[in-house]
Amino acid sequence: MNSYNINKGIGRTVEFKGLKAQYLFIFAGGLLGTLILVMILYMAGVNSYTCLLLGAGGASLIVWQTFSLNRKYGEYGLMKVGARKRHPCYIICRKPVHRYLKFTPKQNAL
Repeated sequence: MNSYNINKGIGRTVEFKGLKAQYLFIFAGGLLGTLILVMILYMAGVNSYTCLLLGAGGASLIVWQTFSLNRKYGEYGLMKVGARKRHPCYIICRKPVHRYLKFTPKQNAL
């Protein structure tokens, strides 16, 4: 009887060449943006060698930065850094204290 391997990636995050989770979207979006920029510059009449140089430089910068972010922060670390930036440093309390301690009586049930 033949035995087949079941997909063992159920419940795991997507990984491609070591890039995990949101870094894949950053990687793909950055390369797509670089390609569109090079196409716009080429159609605008910029020298083709300049377009190639900007495209290769931009793509290599995106690849380098994406892999370094993946190595530095890990799978969920970039989201944790973003959450830490949105967390307030302190809570501002502008109401007087007695407004927080106000007692409201319950309605009598029929």
